[in-house]
Amino acid sequence: MPRVNRTIVLSLLVISSSVFLLFQLYYYRKYVGKQTVKKFLALAQRFRLPMFLADTAALGLLSQDALRQRDRQVREPHCSFLCTDRPITSFAVYANLWKYDPGFLLAAEQKGFELLQLRGEDPRLASLDTLSGEEIPLHFLLRLNGHVIQVVFLYERSGNYLWHGALRLRAHADRSFAPFKMLDYGRHAGVPQLVLTVLDGLDVQVPHNISRFLSEQRHARFLECRYRDAHNFLQLFPDDSSAAAVDFRRKAKSLLHVAARTLALLDIPFWLSSGTCLGWFRQCGIISYSRDVDVGIFIRDFRWDIVAAFRNAGLSLKHKFGKVEDSLELSFVSDDVKLDIFFFYEDGDIVWNGGTQAKSGKKFKYVFPRFSLCWAELLELKVRVPCETLDYVTANYGASWSVPVKSWDWKSSPSNVQENGAWPPAEWAGLIQVY
Repeated sequence: MPRVNRTIVLSLLVISSSVFLLFQLYYYRKYVGKQTVKKFLALAQRFRLPMFLADTAALGLLSQDALRQRDRQVREPHCSFLCTDRPITSFAVYANLWKYDPGFLLAAEQKGFELLQLRGEDPRLASLDTLSGEEIPLHFLLRLNGHVIQVVFLYERSGNYLWHGALRLRAHADRSFAPFKMLDYGRHAGVPQLVLTVLDGLDVQVPHNISRFLSEQRHARFLECRYRDAHNFLQLFPDDSSAAAVDFRRKAKSLLHVAARTLALLDIPFWLSSGTCLGWFRQCGIISYSRDVDVGIFIRDFRWDIVAAFRNAGLSLKHKFGKVEDSLELSFVSDDVKLDIFFFYEDGDIVWNGGTQAKSGKKFKYVFPRFSLCWAELLELKVRVPCETLDYVTANYGASWSVPVKSWDWKSSPSNVQENGAWPPAEWAGLIQVY
């Protein structure tokens, strides 16, 4: 019988023991995580504080089949959803339901939870006249046995959407309290409809449309209006207070709201572009002398029924230039205010939209660096803007974008305009339509 090498045997035993220990640690962490979640939700229920599950890892484990089968779960739940591999579980709470109750925090402390409160200024109180608001709770972090519960406070904004603030640590905060880089939430806006269900034997609300919630959460960064810069700008260049300017701003607000509702029904994402984007970025409002509303849409999101949808919303088609494959542009009018819809084409590391001169058939091209989309608020409406707003505005208006220019030629004034040939006269009837 061959002699067994004791070193090999010992190595195998060590490996086996290590694997077994890892499995034990894995299941222990899952057990600890569930017990922490159970204790936290029991506290929330005791103090009548409704929570909904906002944890992306846990929601990713859910499916409609799982929800339909929830009533057939065994009496001893197997922690199918709430037990993830992460040392964090994220919940959210409607801030208007949170009443600062020291009893809740005291009860949490008695249960063994350690608490880190993160607060920040209330942006709902900020305006061009008031540049700072009172502090409000933004995030609570509760830690027990190494597992962290993140509670995100959701606030309703004037645009009828939900918002939560950035998680920012003060200089004296304990930076080892939680694995902050693993937290799901920094700044988000908008929450889908919720429905009460049972996960792993625990009562907790979850988003009605989980896949949509997760998709929106990945693209839900929120940019606050730059009130301080806008205040300084308007000190130098006061807004036009004439009756005509006030009337235009009223009509522009109404038109932007109609456009947002119409495009939402079509499930077409849009963003503020051109002068409307500049107005939001520079002065937190509409530029009175611009005389129109400008939005951008990626051509991949174009739908053929968009014209009919705007007509049904009460707008008239003013012109249609170009085609889906090249330089498409639509313009509608309502109450003497024009809505320009520019379609953007992706081309390598740039994006561009086209322009057409009706009388000559000349084509123009406006080039921008690639950008992502963020949420913002303008005129009490939640809208998208380019996250890289400064780059976007600088590309269009140059380094002097902060100085008003009332004399503007769309064919030559923009910093990013390029001549792009001309439409063949034989195709003008289909490509240059003015109504």
